[in-house]
Amino acid sequence: MKSGNSSNDLSVKEKAENLLSQMTLIEKIGQVNQRLYGFKIYERVAAQGACEDEIVLSQEFKEEVSKYGGLGVLYGLYRADPWSQKDYNNGLTGSLATKAYNQIQSYVIEHSRLGIPMLLSSECPHGHQALHGYLLPVNLAMGATFHPELVEAAYKVCGKQMREMGIDMALISALDILRDPRWGRSEECYGEDPYLAAEFAKAVVRGVQSQQVAVVAKHFCAQGEGTGGINASAARIGERELREIHLPAMKACCEEGVQGVMAAYNEIDGVPCHGNSLLLKDILRDEMGFQGVVMADGIAIDQLDSMTGDNISSGALALRSGVDIGLWDEGFGKLSEAITREPALEKELDRAVLRVLTMKYERGLFEKPYIEESEHYTTYQYDANQESLQLARESIVLLENKKELLPLAFKEIKTLAVIGPNSDEIYHQLGDYTPPVLKEDGVTVLEGIQKLVKAYGDETGHHVKIDYSKGCGLLDKEEDKIAEAISVAKKSDVIVLVLGGSSSRFGEVTFDSNGAAKSGEKVTMDCGEGVDASDLSLPGLQTRLAKEMFQLGKPVIAISIQGRPYVLTELSEGADALLCSFYPGIKGGEAIAEILFGKISPSGCLPVSLPRYGGQIPVYYNYKASYRAMDYYDLDKTPLYPFGYGKSYTKFSYHDINIKMVNEKKKDRAAVKEYTFSKTEIKEQGVEIRVSITNTGDMGGYSILQLYLRQMCSDTVQRVKELKAFKKIWVPAGMTEECVLSLKGNAFSHWNSRMQFVTDSGEFLLCIQDGEGVVHQEKLSIV
Repeated sequence: MKSGNSSNDLSVKEKAENLLSQMTLIEKIGQVNQRLYGFKIYERVAAQGACEDEIVLSQEFKEEVSKYGGLGVLYGLYRADPWSQKDYNNGLTGSLATKAYNQIQSYVIEHSRLGIPMLLSSECPHGHQALHGYLLPVNLAMGATFHPELVEAAYKVCGKQMREMGIDMALISALDILRDPRWGRSEECYGEDPYLAAEFAKAVVRGVQSQQVAVVAKHFCAQGEGTGGINASAARIGERELREIHLPAMKACCEEGVQGVMAAYNEIDGVPCHGNSLLLKDILRDEMGFQGVVMADGIAIDQLDSMTGDNISSGALALRSGVDIGLWDEGFGKLSEAITREPALEKELDRAVLRVLTMKYERGLFEKPYIEESEHYTTYQYDANQESLQLARESIVLLENKKELLPLAFKEIKTLAVIGPNSDEIYHQLGDYTPPVLKEDGVTVLEGIQKLVKAYGDETGHHVKIDYSKGCGLLDKEEDKIAEAISVAKKSDVIVLVLGGSSSRFGEVTFDSNGAAKSGEKVTMDCGEGVDASDLSLPGLQTRLAKEMFQLGKPVIAISIQGRPYVLTELSEGADALLCSFYPGIKGGEAIAEILFGKISPSGCLPVSLPRYGGQIPVYYNYKASYRAMDYYDLDKTPLYPFGYGKSYTKFSYHDINIKMVNEKKKDRAAVKEYTFSKTEIKEQGVEIRVSITNTGDMGGYSILQLYLRQMCSDTVQRVKELKAFKKIWVPAGMTEECVLSLKGNAFSHWNSRMQFVTDSGEFLLCIQDGEGVVHQEKLSIV
């Protein structure tokens, strides 16, 4: 292998600078270029007399390497899905995957004058988007767990798998905040709250980067504020909303040392993120201290043409604004023409190339560019790595349980009807950006119930008959099997009605040039990238199917498996029990079955408010105190279910609540009701709230304590309340555990009228609540 002319005596920075000094302009441009679709650069070809196929590299790949004297970054070598048209028949699996990586890396190095290896980027929005990729529930489901530590553990598994496959950069949705549920990418958000999202974003960075894989957090910034919920549309917000809602997750990632960030498609107040130096330089680097690489989103640099009118100018604008690496665009390939026009631009190019080279040195690619060729990464089986299943268990939210119908008692049921279009569709549980999965890995709701019922029957001799009918299609209003469903349901003791939506690409889906789904008459998705909705009702004939089930006079348990908040008003009113499950992942059916029959108690809480009607949008809880939210004359002035809501099968009592400084050893403030703190105390120590939790029920369960603050007076309008801390704690039946919630000094700070982040003297309302309502309220003062 050629050497990168480095010395062990030099620092990483010195090595990168030394190498940069030897590069031609074309070689530099090649380092910031990520134009290729990695899944298109190879073919699997059967080899004569060999038991394993050979990998043949495309001419386009070879020409790209030749053109730039190497390759900076390769995107998506392992990507598999309907857009990439890679599956188990023609994609990369087992040792063939690692063999292909080494073959490609070797070609790049041997055809680079300076022997520079490539970086490999790969999608990992909810697990690695590859054949045999370890998959997780979607972000909204993770947010519903209120359990960042579990998410960190799950992403360690993903990170380890990716590292063994040679992946350098994992592209992970971690920054988007859900403010309009009409947006098709709602599922990629952790929720509507900036603090909740920031805690999960940090967990993802810790988990993946602990395995020596760089996280490229996306999308920066404010993509969840799109006009009308339309993907990539204008975020019509000012700096205050940007800072209060959309920047905290990125700041949290920077504090965890995130190594990459992807710019967002949208514009903010008229300025596209890819051409926004205030965002990518002043805020991201100067304020937040970000040291990593900024990557473009797919073809986003070329989309600047609508503003610049010139693709060469678009590439120059993105580079000048702070983008370091392109993605599938032509603009970054024309930087030589841009530099001819503007010679000073080469300094910006050098800055970007230096960051790319630094990452390559930091990752040890010059010393160890190849990976072990083995099938080891395929051993990440779900039985051995149960984080995905546990996330599904903890993500499911119990919204209604009238007359305590749940959990179901096996012995009281002879026949159970499982009805609905999401009862037995594994891809409807997985969300967008999902690879093909093996049937033996997935568990649908029907399969989960069948498995649990069979195990109980084998153990006790009491067998429950399971009848199934799809009832209707998900979106197709022409397919009407409701009569069959009614017939099946009439014979049952209990009806499990499984409805919802789908972000599955595995249907009649056409794709845009950036891989987003195109909406159209034949689309089989109602959610996902490119699939925005004007109506938040359950799609197709599902509401009609539900009404028919309610009229039978049987107990009905409704389950909505979804990628965005729906209007579930009719289900809430008609069903005896109602569960909300944001795409729960490959083992989601097993988790739902366990909750239905009381193997576990539900512990999820809503990471996003659910509206009563579509016209209530926006319905997020943290609106400004200057107006009355949802104050319409013709409907109830509350969401159907608010942020943070979720029931359990057990009951908790909260007592011995004490508020004090973190290191305080003096008198008990709770005893004398003296909740007055100085600014110095707040800034240096913060506040600690201790709560004793007793499980007064008959079943062990999780309690989720949520702590909210409201600043009563300031020089700008504050929000009615803001989440500032939360804790998920397991409490066995009949036992008491202590929960400690900590508020750092900046929890009491706000952006003032001069856009300074300050802590003012004044009164604050502190509210502690669990999934079912307020536990305790207290006023405290800062002087």
